[in-house]
Amino acid sequence: MTAGANAAKALRLGALAYKKEAPMALRIGDEAPNFTAQTTQGPIDFHEWIGNQWAILFSHPKDFTPVCTTELGYMARIKPEFDKRNTKIIGLSVDSVDDHKKWAKDIEETQGAAPNYPIIGDSDFKVAKLYDMLPG
Repeated sequence: MTAGANAAKALRLGALAYKKEAPMALRIGDEAPNFTAQTTQGPIDFHEWIGNQWAILFSHPKDFTPVCTTELGYMARIKPEFDKRNTKIIGLSVDSVDDHKKWAKDIEETQGAAPNYPIIGDSDFKVAKLYDMLPG
């Protein structure tokens, strides 16, 4: 390949890279994007809810799925360990708060512990898209 052809190829690749949107990336030390949302424990402003503590936001694709049910039950059982470490936990699923409340009963029945932390109702995908969990 000639130098001119290589340069043209590099320009085309550069143009493709320029057009492609970079996904949102959170890195250590970055401030997590803020949002307001309805949760199983009432409305929150995420940054106000965190206050001066640490926070873990974890997501699940859908209510009543077997793996998610076991994980939410497990998080409820170990929440006291997070409390000892000045850390709040909050779940996210794309179902409604009403569905989350029904799911909480199932989690308690099958896992021996109901969620004792808020779960965000994100049926409009606002939070999932804000955190680039789903395509915009």
